Amino acid sequence: MPVRPTYPGVYIEEIPSGIRTIVGVSTSVGAFVDGFARGPANVPVQVFGMADFTREFGGLHRDSPGSYAVRQFFENGGSEAFIVRVVRTGSGVAAENGVAATIVLQDAAAANQLRATAGRRVRGVSAEDHGFWGNNLHVEVDYDAADPTAQFNLTFTEVVEADGRRQTLRTETYRNLTLAEGLANSAIDVVNEGSRLVQLSRDAGFPAIGTPPARPAANGHLSGPLAAVSGGGTSLALTVNLNGRPGGQATAITVAKAAGAAWADVRAALELAIRDVARTSTTVAPADRGYYDGATVRLIGAGTAGSPFRFHIVPGRQMLGFQANTRFAFSGANAAAANDDGLRLTPAAGATIADALYRLGSGQDGTLPVPDAALIGVEANKTGIYALEDVDMFNILCLPRAADLGADQMRAAYAAATTYCERRRAMLLIDVAESVRDLDSAVAWTTANANLRHRNAAVYVPRPRIPDPLNGNRPRSVGASGTIAGLWARTDGSRGVWKAPAGTDARLRNVDSLTYLLTDLQNGVLNPLGVNALRVFPIYGAVCWGSRTLEGADALASDYKYVPVRRFTLFLEESLYRGTQWVVFEPNDEPLWAQIRLNIGAFMQSLFRQGAFQGTTPREAYFVKCDRETTTQDDINRGVVNIVVGFAPLKPAEFVILRIQQMAGQIQT
Repeated sequence: MPVRPTYPGVYIEEIPSGIRTIVGVSTSVGAFVDGFARGPANVPVQVFGMADFTREFGGLHRDSPGSYAVRQFFENGGSEAFIVRVVRTGSGVAAENGVAATIVLQDAAAANQLRATAGRRVRGVSAEDHGFWGNNLHVEVDYDAADPTAQFNLTFTEVVEADGRRQTLRTETYRNLTLAEGLANSAIDVVNEGSRLVQLSRDAGFPAIGTPPARPAANGHLSGPLAAVSGGGTSLALTVNLNGRPGGQATAITVAKAAGAAWADVRAALELAIRDVARTSTTVAPADRGYYDGATVRLIGAGTAGSPFRFHIVPGRQMLGFQANTRFAFSGANAAAANDDGLRLTPAAGATIADALYRLGSGQDGTLPVPDAALIGVEANKTGIYALEDVDMFNILCLPRAADLGADQMRAAYAAATTYCERRRAMLLIDVAESVRDLDSAVAWTTANANLRHRNAAVYVPRPRIPDPLNGNRPRSVGASGTIAGLWARTDGSRGVWKAPAGTDARLRNVDSLTYLLTDLQNGVLNPLGVNALRVFPIYGAVCWGSRTLEGADALASDYKYVPVRRFTLFLEESLYRGTQWVVFEPNDEPLWAQIRLNIGAFMQSLFRQGAFQGTTPREAYFVKCDRETTTQDDINRGVVNIVVGFAPLKPAEFVILRIQQMAGQIQT
């Protein structure tokens, strides 16, 4: 602000330079909408590689062409994408709908306390994560908390059986929780805010939370309170019953207790005795040995009158074929009541014998493919492609599922996507059906889908064949959209968005072959129709050999015939749109116009130096006009400032013509 001098001396005033740098936006952020193995429905999730995609959406899925497209995108040079999962819901056939896995956790008296549902929090709201994957989630409840009499711990684990063993994919633990509301350790608030696996809730029919609040029953066997240890050394004879398993056996165990041993020592001896059953008992079936061999015994409580020691015993759960409802039950003279050795393994009031783990169930993927209505979605609800409304910017939209729909449904999906891409200044990559396998079918497809012609769309034929890891790496035919989106991103990074993503250096990575091999003459039929060819050449392999938009048919004579011209125009539009926001509400006169010319001109000059325009001088390459000629007094009165930016785009050399002639013999005249 201006300095107001009031005393003799030196004043310093900072004057703004008027330079507001315009930064070019990204040009290769992909967006993929399809059904996937897992993930929140209709929520755009940003991923930066296949590791992120696998963690968030379950990786490749046989019935999800979108999952293969995402893999091809990253294989071919893509680095950033937004994934939207759509799920079939509301179908009249329940088996066709996606369902999130769930379980109700009860207390020791079998009263409902909590509902755990596969999902996570998205922008402050709990979102269900539909799919069979949630049936692999297990919940463990224990009381080894700061206050063992009132608090509890929750552990959520995702476990799968693969390659002949049981593998833990992810695990989360939340400690010292309570069901009381409004506290810092309230279970619902703590878990829902932090978990990427499970969301908790209390159904309307659940009993009111009492004082002190109830809590879910601990997993496994929770013993009664343990008396103070007294007496000399002895051997405690017990019988452990494996319940919840077909043909569960009752097995005798012996716990050696040294004279004056502490309960911590007894805990170790009890755990060792249970584990020894797997090696010494002849009555335990081989399939059940892991329940004994991996058993754990915790000593919980503070050892006071208000918080006595208890044993918490849980069967092992790392073997193949593990069943979550397996549990130990103890019997025998030493287990029935506190004796002179103080051991009491029979649950007392308020304790229980529960399953080894609680397992979520009833999750289902829903029938694939999802219908075109799910892909398109509802704009008002931000579902389907309109879920991308919550994304600041994307540049390339792929709907691999649409190619597998019926002809009418496919056209409806792509038509809606084209309109949406135009509004968002993005490009749409259209996939052809697997039946488009030769020149005739490609021409027929083009004729039948003439309504899809648009300057913001492009199509490539034939379909690539890639190795399928889910089928022994045998070839699988996939739509070209994911591969081409990755190629566009790779070309943008190495050469710039103004370079046509085609040619001998535009190799298609992770592509074994194509479903059809086009010849030069056949390529010459497709090119004038605005259909881009994928070709296989000796040495180079599979390459992209076309760079036209669907409005690039020769007969249309469009200004946006070529993909790089259209994409570069969208890049300029988005960059200048974002880089001139500061102009709004500024005084509309020559000082503002001069700043606009300065800032936009600097941005265009930087692109000129990178070789983005045709022409050898800036005057030939671009111009920026903003003055009294573009903005009249009437415009000023209406609050309008007009900026005119012109540029000379680079266009690809599609046809290279070599003229060769023989030289006539030199005749001296």
